[in-house]
Amino acid sequence: MMTQENNEKILILDFGSQYAQLIARRVRENNVFSEIVSHKTPAEQIKKINPKGIILSGGPASVYVKDAPQCDREIVQLGIPILGICYGMQLGCQMLGATVKPTPTREYGRTACSALERDNTLFKSIDKDIPVWMSHGDQVVELPGEFESLALTKNCPYAAVKHKKRPFYGVQFHPEVTHTLQGSQIIRNFLYEICGCTGTWAMHSYLEQAVRDIRSQVGDQRVVCGLSGGVDSAVAAALIYKAIGNHLSCIFVDNGLLRNYEAEEVVKTFKENFIVDLHAIDARDRFLQKLNGVTDPEKKRKIIGHEFIDVFKEEAGKISQIKFLAQGTLYPDVIESIPAHGGPTVTIKSHHNVGGLPAQLGFELVEPLRFLFKDEVRKIGEELGLPAELVWRHPFPGPGLSIRIIGEVTQPRLEVLRNADKIVIEEIRKAGLYRSIAQCFAVLLPLSTVGVMGDERSYENVIAIRAVETTDFMTADWCRIPHETLGAISNRIINEVKGVNRVVYDISTKPPSTIEWE
Repeated sequence: MMTQENNEKILILDFGSQYAQLIARRVRENNVFSEIVSHKTPAEQIKKINPKGIILSGGPASVYVKDAPQCDREIVQLGIPILGICYGMQLGCQMLGATVKPTPTREYGRTACSALERDNTLFKSIDKDIPVWMSHGDQVVELPGEFESLALTKNCPYAAVKHKKRPFYGVQFHPEVTHTLQGSQIIRNFLYEICGCTGTWAMHSYLEQAVRDIRSQVGDQRVVCGLSGGVDSAVAAALIYKAIGNHLSCIFVDNGLLRNYEAEEVVKTFKENFIVDLHAIDARDRFLQKLNGVTDPEKKRKIIGHEFIDVFKEEAGKISQIKFLAQGTLYPDVIESIPAHGGPTVTIKSHHNVGGLPAQLGFELVEPLRFLFKDEVRKIGEELGLPAELVWRHPFPGPGLSIRIIGEVTQPRLEVLRNADKIVIEEIRKAGLYRSIAQCFAVLLPLSTVGVMGDERSYENVIAIRAVETTDFMTADWCRIPHETLGAISNRIINEVKGVNRVVYDISTKPPSTIEWE
């Protein structure tokens, strides 16, 4: 848990929602510090923290089943304003005497919601009729007299509620997701109109506090940081360097799964922008040998993660007196890899930088970006003076191109994908779209299709193009790239990349799809 000297803080109790981190992000967007804690945090501990408000997150369980996640019932007695979201609303209402049951008509996706005509601080400056994002099969069906309804939908008479005597508010929908168009304003109303926040927190204060925390944790010991060349590890390294200077060493492992000329660019970038002890390791053959014949995506991730540990361990052993390992782990990495704060969140996929590396090497872990989203990391990078090309580089997964090759990873297939991906990025930059697209890349599919090239029949590979727009990478929509640009990408790939005769475009959103294909 990161310390925060500013006493204006919102605690988010995590009941296993995939969107708990989005709640934290929305709060911080409004210049109020937020922190996610376990739903099991005792009321006495919360009282000592003295937050300005508490938010109860959503979750996958039903509040009325045995062993459903519960919080300390005493929190509703503390007098601290509480906002319950989805499961959090149901649980808070249940604790205050309401009845929650399965609903005969479930609500999923965008839903029309109407605010009721009454004194409604939570809906201040909100349109009477708004689209909201619903995701529930249970709902409050009976409210005691101490409650009043603030909003409703066609199938949910208590889409938003408040308690008349206690500072408890609840919304059945998800104001934290962008699909609830005025959701940020609802959260802002809770923060400023109900909790009395003044909005004194900003990214520069996080940076200053992070530097103090790193110095406090590390002291005069040495730290080793694994560099990937991406913005996350770069910002983590720059932040740690700001805190401890030449007590930092960096290791870059070329695993053979990078894009065209990426290894050379990483070394060049860091030598020009960092005055640190940089170790660049060529391990391409080792990784490809380990991946020989492997097609399962989770096995690929684990193999790459284990081999990275071995290579990193060998090189770190050459650097004396290391006590700490730094990683550029972000909030989305954590929430998609392991249950947050011991909560019941479902694991989506494993990340090689969230796991056993510190234990394998006997190091203590330093993760200065663990509570940040990608857009916040970019802001930190700008504050630290990193070059714009590095700060705004599209994300690239730790397992590299291996999870953009569906099926077996081989050198010939890597070359096909590298060449196709290079063309995608070149054309996106040429069209002036690179900064407006959050992530764009090519995927090599495990199938061949019939084509006609010249006067001959061909049977060759298919490349899929994926481009998304998002700010937090927890939800994402597909980009409406101009047809002319898509046409240019397709034409160049088919003509310039030997072995490809078809290009397709992915128009899936997250959720239900993920951004990466594996």
